[in-house]
Amino acid sequence: MPKFHDENLIVGVDTFDDAAVYRIDKDKAVILTIDFFTPVVDDPYAFGQIAAANSLSDVYAMGGRPVAAMNIVCFPTCLPVDILKEILKGGADKVAEAGAIVAGGHSVKDDEPKFGLSVMGMVHPGKITSNSGAKPGDMLVITKPLGIGILNTAIKADLTDESVIKKAVEIMSYLNKDACESMIKAGVNGCTDVTGFGFLGHAYEMAEASNVSLEIWSDYLPIIQESLGYAKMGIIPEGAYNNEGYLKGHISFSKSIRQEIRSIMYDPQTSGGLLISVPEENSEKLMEELKIRNKTDFNIIGKVKPKGEYTIEVI
Repeated sequence: MPKFHDENLIVGVDTFDDAAVYRIDKDKAVILTIDFFTPVVDDPYAFGQIAAANSLSDVYAMGGRPVAAMNIVCFPTCLPVDILKEILKGGADKVAEAGAIVAGGHSVKDDEPKFGLSVMGMVHPGKITSNSGAKPGDMLVITKPLGIGILNTAIKADLTDESVIKKAVEIMSYLNKDACESMIKAGVNGCTDVTGFGFLGHAYEMAEASNVSLEIWSDYLPIIQESLGYAKMGIIPEGAYNNEGYLKGHISFSKSIRQEIRSIMYDPQTSGGLLISVPEENSEKLMEELKIRNKTDFNIIGKVKPKGEYTIEVI
C-alpha cells in the first residue's frame, strides 16, 4: 500500500491544498506541485508563459518561493518543432522571472499539445499559508479579476479582438509573486489560488478545509469587464456548468444577483489570482502592500463566518 502519511508531511492530500509540503528540518520545508494543460491561446510563446505562471502559482499560494521546475510536454509529431521551442522558451522565461530555474523535464508524443511544470519551492515550516487556515472574523481578498474562462471561450469562438486577447494573456501570464510577497508582509491566515474549479469552487474548498462558512459580497468582486457581455450572450465554458453542478446545495445566492455574475463566479480560471483569508486587523496592511506591488485588479470581497447552513452565502 502507498504511504500517504509521515510526520514530516506537513500538507498532504487531506485538505484540498494546492501543493504538498514536506519538512526538511526546523527551518526548511519543500513545496511540491505539478500542473499542465492544453493551449488556451494560439501564440505558442504566450501559451508557455501562461502554463508556467499557472504551475508556479501553487507555490505562491502556499506562501513559498519557487526554486526549480521540470517541463512536462506532450507534443504531436505533425506540428513544426519551432512551435515547441517557443512554448518552452515562454515557460523558461516565466520561470526565470520567478527567480527559479528549469532543470530539465520529460516529453511524450501526443495528438494534442500540452505543457506545464512540476515545481519545487521552499517555505519555512511555520509560515505556510494553507487553505485550511481561514478563521471566523477574517476578511477575504482576491488578487486577480474573474472571468478569464469566459474570455478564453470567446477567443476560441473568434468573437474577440486583439485588445481583448492581449488583456487575457497579460492577466493569465502575470505571476502571483507580487500577491504572495504582499500577504507575507501583511500576515495572513490562509490562501488558495483560483484556477479550474472556479472562484466558488476554490472558496468552497477553503471553507470546508477550515470548517467555516464564507460570506461573499458580489458587488465587490473584481471582474474583467468584457466577460460580463460574453456571459450575458451565453458564452460560458462547459467547466462552469460542471463546477455549478458539483457545488449544488452548498451555495446560497441572494435573489438580486444576476445570472451573468453567478456564471462568472463558477467560471473556471486559468492562472487566476490568490484568494486570501486575512485577519481583519491586518486587512488594511494587506491592501496597502497590494497597492504597492500588485498589477491586476484586487479587492476585499467578503468575510469568514462560523460554520452555518450553507458553506458559502453570496449577497
